[in-house]
Amino acid sequence: MRARLRFLIALTVIVAAGTDAEEVQLDAYTGLKISANWELVRNNCIACHSPKLITQQRGNEAQWLHMIRWMQAKQNLWQFDAETEGKIIAYLASNYPPQADRRRAAIPADLMPPNPYTRPSQEPVDIPGR
Repeated sequence: MRARLRFLIALTVIVAAGTDAEEVQLDAYTGLKISANWELVRNNCIACHSPKLITQQRGNEAQWLHMIRWMQAKQNLWQFDAETEGKIIAYLASNYPPQADRRRAAIPADLMPPNPYTRPSQEPVDIPGR
């Protein structure tokens, strides 16, 4: 599995290097874009999760900060000093910014089916077999 991942990452680097677009180098192990402070992100982020969670996400500085705060509140991510946090957020926002074509628009609430798990009253729900 790791050999396949390394092959795909290496192939991505080769393809990216062969295009006329702005040349982007990727780290062969993580797939992170190599630019200022990428090692700081690698060292602090992939200790807890796959680098793919980083490369698949997009956000501006406020959105990346919100994700970090959520991980600190819910996932026991350690606190960063202000300088480290600023560098991490700057790297993420500049290398993985929002893209309009990456997500579909939210489905309007009036088009959603009713939620079967909400109830208008606080009466106990009768669960068959219990």
